[in-house]
Amino acid sequence: MNRTITLKELRPELPKVANAVAEKFDRYIITKRGRPVMMLINPEDYEGLLETIEILQDRSALRRIRKARKEAKAGKTISLETLRKRLENA
Repeated sequence: MNRTITLKELRPELPKVANAVAEKFDRYIITKRGRPVMMLINPEDYEGLLETIEILQDRSALRRIRKARKEAKAGKTISLETLRKRLENA
C-alpha cells in the first residue's frame, strides 16, 4: 500500500514506518514542502523492480513472455507432472 508522509511527520514515526515497510511491504512517499523527495520501499520490492526493468529491456524475453501468455490463454498448457517428467529426461 502506498502512503504519503511529510518529512517532518516521518522523523518521530521512523521506527513505526520502518516496521511497516519491512513487515507489511508498505511503501511511503516522503514529501518536503508538499513535493515528493524520496520513497521508502522494502528491499525485496526494490529487487523486483530492478528485475522487471531488466526483463522489459530484453526484447527476446518480452517476445517469449507474450508467446507464453497467448499459449496459456489458448489452453496450450501441460500438467506439472508432465513438466517434471520432461525435466527429468532432459
